[in-house]
Amino acid sequence: MGVEGCATSARRTPNTMRVSGGLERSDMDSAEQLQKLYLAGFELETFERFPKAIGVVRNNCIAFLVPGPDGLQILGNIGWRMGESLGPLVERNGQKVFVHKQEMIEATPERISTLERFKTDLKTHLRGEASRK
Repeated sequence: MGVEGCATSARRTPNTMRVSGGLERSDMDSAEQLQKLYLAGFELETFERFPKAIGVVRNNCIAFLVPGPDGLQILGNIGWRMGESLGPLVERNGQKVFVHKQEMIEATPERISTLERFKTDLKTHLRGEASRK
């Protein structure tokens, strides 16, 4: 068996593999990742302002995904959907809020919990692991 055959068969066995620095990367291609996200209840949307990204939305939380060398990757922050964009969680005057340009939404404990669950679920599915909830 040639070297090419070994590399190909070894690459496709696990869903994730360790790479340098202890980081994990997905072994799925982008289409597989999108299908798993959709089946897990995430909505997939395109946005004119972000033509090279796919918006992933659930419970008013949003992240933008772009293709990378190891499958889909999160572009920038994950945050609260504010119109056609994303409001990251920030602290202003001692209060947690989601902000986009001049618009501000209070980051209630419920919204923060929803955002954290969204982040965890999204990252889990992007790595190819099944949600254990």
